Amino acid sequence: MAFQSPLFSQLNGITAKDAKVARAFPIHAPAEAGEAPKGVDLFARFAFAGAVGCAITHGALTPVDVVKTRMQLEPEVYNRGMITAFRQVVSKEGSGALLTGLGPTAAGYFLQGALKFGGYEFWKKTIIEQLGMETAVANRGAVYLAASGIAEFFADIALCPLEATRIRLVSEPGFANGLFGGFGRIAKEEGLKGFYSGFGPILFKQVPYTMAKFYFFEIAFEALVKATGKQKEQLSSGAITGLNLTGGVISGCCAAFVSQPADTLLSKINKTKALPGETTTGRLVKIAQQLGLRGLFAGMGARFVMIGTLTAGQFAIYGDIKRVLGATGGYELAKAK
Repeated sequence: MAFQSPLFSQLNGITAKDAKVARAFPIHAPAEAGEAPKGVDLFARFAFAGAVGCAITHGALTPVDVVKTRMQLEPEVYNRGMITAFRQVVSKEGSGALLTGLGPTAAGYFLQGALKFGGYEFWKKTIIEQLGMETAVANRGAVYLAASGIAEFFADIALCPLEATRIRLVSEPGFANGLFGGFGRIAKEEGLKGFYSGFGPILFKQVPYTMAKFYFFEIAFEALVKATGKQKEQLSSGAITGLNLTGGVISGCCAAFVSQPADTLLSKINKTKALPGETTTGRLVKIAQQLGLRGLFAGMGARFVMIGTLTAGQFAIYGDIKRVLGATGGYELAKAK
């Protein structure tokens, strides 16, 4: 019997001797082989990987974030280092206080991570297509900065209400019982303004932070791959994960330093309500003057630990999930170089 379909025509005339080979290496129709994701499907996978990475890392580091926020808001009380501050919080309020704000933290950074990582890949692709690959490679640092900055702007729109809720829960014990209670109380008492009173500071913090985060990660990862003496495709998945972790630590520490003053201002402005007629800009200037340079960098040690750890975790998780989902179709300017 001869096969008429072009898909199976190569089976015509197969001998018994070749049967073992045919069974060992079965022929798959193109539909069975599957195609690499592209378009909306590809960017949805990027977004999901980023959402999971950010939610897990920020959620896991909630205790560090609680202590860091307390050190920023009450430096006169929590002024003997991060370890002592941990002990002070536990002694006063119990170990459960270290998980204050876990709900809004996980939910907020799930949304933010999706828009940040997925948006970064989308805007990077858009910018590269506008510039052309040769120009983009020659100016890849500017491409990283622009793509991450735009992505973070939209991510912050989603993050701001949940970050305001988290800070209120941490700074005012007893304010509400968790995410839904805190979110509902702010909505009822202050409305939309209550959620977005810190939008300016959060942009001031998150946009430079994210720009530094992606820029330094891309540069560090490129250098780390070069140091191995191999092409990225020649490295094992374990080696890639290790490079993602190392690059994440480097980029996280750089990003933490760049964004620390704005992080302190964000914590302060969300703790107190605005006076009648007081603008957000006016409040920020007043708070900065009261704190001084030293006060703006309060809690820097805790934030280095927090941001360095979570950034390393984010890039490692992001890379691993992308690989599992087959989301490997993004533009890599270092590779093109």
